Amino acid sequence: MRILHTMLRVGNLQTSLEFYTGVLGMRVLRQNDYPDGRFTLAFVGYGDEQSQAVLELTHNWDTPSYDLGNAYGHIALEVDDAYAACEAVTAKGGKVIRPAGPMKHGSTVIAFVEDPDGYKIEFIQTGTWGH
Repeated sequence: MRILHTMLRVGNLQTSLEFYTGVLGMRVLRQNDYPDGRFTLAFVGYGDEQSQAVLELTHNWDTPSYDLGNAYGHIALEVDDAYAACEAVTAKGGKVIRPAGPMKHGSTVIAFVEDPDGYKIEFIQTGTWGH
């Protein structure tokens, strides 16, 4: 078994695709409209679905926004340099909600950014996690 994808419901598919591709550097792997169900599925990621876990962005055409609830945590991405990754997100108009630095009570270098729907994405700097 392996993890295939994580599904996020998004209010504005185009804005979300611009964030995940333009700000975080993923690519759209596939996208399909389902007119009878009034929804679109877009799969984004850094590599093909056969070898990597990806994100499924689900856009229900009649739902402009969602309440995130308090059970959702975050998506974690490994980055070479969390400080530089935050600078790049800011330069592209993204929102950094926790600047890069060592995590509280540890030495792992992390940061958090937020997508257009309020989903949190953690950057974990290569070589610092697990400490």
